Amino acid sequence: DAPRTPATIADNVGDNVGDVAGMGSDLFGSFAESTCAALVIGNSIGLTGGWDSMVFPIILSAVGIIVCMICSFIATHIWPVRSEAQVESALKTQLISTTLLMIPAVFLAAEAFLPAEFDIKATVGSGTVTLHPDEAATCVIMGAVGGLVIGLITEYYTSHSYKPVRELADSCKTGAATNMIYGIALGYKSCVIPVVVLASVVYGSFSLCDMYGVSLAAIGFLTNLATGLTIDVYGPVCDNAGGIAEMAELDSYVRDKTDALDAAGNTTAAIGKGFAIGSAALVSLALFGAFVTRIRNASGDTLFLNGVNMLEPLTFAFLIIGGMIPFSFAAMTMKSVGLAAMEMVYEVQRQFDEKPHLLDANPTERPDYDACIAISTKASLREMIAPGAMVIFTPLLTGIFFGVNAVCGLLVGSLVASVQLAISMSNSGGAWDNAKKYIEKAS
Repeated sequence: DAPRTPATIADNVGDNVGDVAGMGSDLFGSFAESTCAALVIGNSIGLTGGWDSMVFPIILSAVGIIVCMICSFIATHIWPVRSEAQVESALKTQLISTTLLMIPAVFLAAEAFLPAEFDIKATVGSGTVTLHPDEAATCVIMGAVGGLVIGLITEYYTSHSYKPVRELADSCKTGAATNMIYGIALGYKSCVIPVVVLASVVYGSFSLCDMYGVSLAAIGFLTNLATGLTIDVYGPVCDNAGGIAEMAELDSYVRDKTDALDAAGNTTAAIGKGFAIGSAALVSLALFGAFVTRIRNASGDTLFLNGVNMLEPLTFAFLIIGGMIPFSFAAMTMKSVGLAAMEMVYEVQRQFDEKPHLLDANPTERPDYDACIAISTKASLREMIAPGAMVIFTPLLTGIFFGVNAVCGLLVGSLVASVQLAISMSNSGGAWDNAKKYIEKAS
């Protein structure tokens, strides 16, 4: 963040674009997708339950906004932060309080807007499933509590207040290689509990309310989205504040304060990513259920009447191909980041060579910040064409040339592999970042 470094502004811009705009659009996209999936899967509810029950998923969104607004006063008026040590616990309290308050709020909404009994077409088989308001509310609450558990587990693996990150910092004593190995292992290990939680939520919600319950659980994951996104955005705000403090050459104690806030921000950013990954997994499953429902309706129940048979050769073959897609996508994006970073390093070196006085303690020349910003902006747009095209065209081409059974295998394989990969990579990155800050603080 030194003002004489040409790439420092690009770093601050990147925090805003990635952790604020990117994560925000991801979470809101998941929210919209889960709501649409619930509306598609529950399209037959209106026949027995009326309009209020039909739009119950949208009502849950409104309830979540109100709950988050009420709980926002906890951090501002009831329990304001008075020391550095309270920052992380205050943010965590916000998350826990919104989840706890959602439990009675969801039950009240279900009793108010859902009839005492309503029917929904079964995802598997030709029958109908009879549901009750308390069952629908339980599915939503399972999703909300599951999201909280995943968030807290993410905090445990990425905060330097706990053992995993401190062990990661300790592994640096023998060099970068052991640190890399330990960080990757930490990410893999951090997948265990979140995946078990996700599996439990899927099994419980499907048992209660069929695939409609899974879509409600996905909405439950994101009912406290306003709070989740708030604590996620907190991180880059503090990071940018530290950058501005150093570029403005403020006193060192100002940077010490922003670094302490930023360390908590790295953890909250990881919690936000945990919510995004967990909700995306449930949303993907809910959308898959909506896809199967639409295929059944369009084919007059000649396809998928008894579910998708994964043992069909074509379906199983594309199940394996689908598992490869997240790794291919990750490889393309990681290589793109590396290429853009190399291009920026060359640009910084060029400026240092042409303007050697930039390296002086009190430089008389000003770096060309815009050149580095242009490099990252152009690279991000250019390099995302191929990964984006792969995600869009792979299911389309699979469906055109191999049919809906192949698409089902592709979607399920991608879902299963992407959850593990996303959780491990996200938590490894958060742990590495906080291990660095833990070492800096100790020194």
